[in-house]
Amino acid sequence: MDDHHHHTSGRDGHDCAHAHDHAARAPEALARAEDDCRARGERLTPVRRRVLEALYRTHRPLSAYDIAESLPPEEGGKRLSAVSVYRALDFLMAQGFVHRLESRNAFIACPSHHAPGDVIVFLICDRCGGVDERQSDELRGALGRLAEANGFEPRSRIIEVAGACAHCREAA
Repeated sequence: MDDHHHHTSGRDGHDCAHAHDHAARAPEALARAEDDCRARGERLTPVRRRVLEALYRTHRPLSAYDIAESLPPEEGGKRLSAVSVYRALDFLMAQGFVHRLESRNAFIACPSHHAPGDVIVFLICDRCGGVDERQSDELRGALGRLAEANGFEPRSRIIEVAGACAHCREAA
């Protein structure tokens, strides 16, 4: 089972090791994204790269508007439009570099590689906003059996679980 972590610096100021791991892996993940695009005959255009970099910089889920606001203006002082950010996000999600958290209507960068049928579980802390990403072979099997028994073909295999992370539970 491959464990991958995203975590944010919380409202109470705590900063988990997950965020540092995420930042440390960002340059390597960006380079791998460029390699993957080349291998697939796709382009990680400057706009797509800037959006992906913005998500790596923050270590927390961001809306498209948050991303647009966080990017420095281009030459001539022009800001990237939300439409351009959404287009870039669509591409990045299709390539598996970014995930959308439906419950938050926000996006998070993903430096790990997922197989097409992988079940991805996001553990989202209501208190600090941190997100941990996990994969589970057991859940993959159970979800596959459930879908098959109902003649259902899943388009997405992402599960979001809201609650309190270990750090916040300890702090309480």
